[in-house]
Amino acid sequence: MDLSGKVVLFIIAPKNFRDEELFEPRRILENHKAKTVVASTTTNTCTGMLGAKVTSALTLDKIEVNNYDAIIFVGGQGSTIYWNNKTAHSIAKEAYLKGKIIASICLGSGTLANAGIFKGKNATGWQDTEELVEKNSGVYTGSDVEVSGRVISAKGPSAAKKFGEAIAKALENEFED
Repeated sequence: MDLSGKVVLFIIAPKNFRDEELFEPRRILENHKAKTVVASTTTNTCTGMLGAKVTSALTLDKIEVNNYDAIIFVGGQGSTIYWNNKTAHSIAKEAYLKGKIIASICLGSGTLANAGIFKGKNATGWQDTEELVEKNSGVYTGSDVEVSGRVISAKGPSAAKKFGEAIAKALENEFED
């Protein structure tokens, strides 16, 4: 699989993002020659729950959705800062409306639920997101990974590899909603 020319944006919390939910999908995508970019609320060093340090290339207010083929909301305890963040919701909605792949893993699914992205779709995420998915007219399955057209969601850290593979496959293939 050659994803040369594809650009994927990972949105992480500045503190307590879940390390493997960023690193595993990013590794898979980069191994297939996709370019990856990390964004957060800061361009300072971001710290994962397991201690990883990552520098964010840009802040949410600087994101140009047209520059990316996929946008991924990474989970971890810190990701709940985006659940009610209007800028995060706008990015998710714009990406979806412009035909981009939009994805979330673990607690990151709370952001897509509240943005209305899961409406009428099967979705998954950490157990804490079940109520948000259902409240926003999605169908929470609790599966490891759900692919509903261009919307991809995953349960948590143990599904990070399958999540990355599903995103790579979606970037490679033509798909319909």
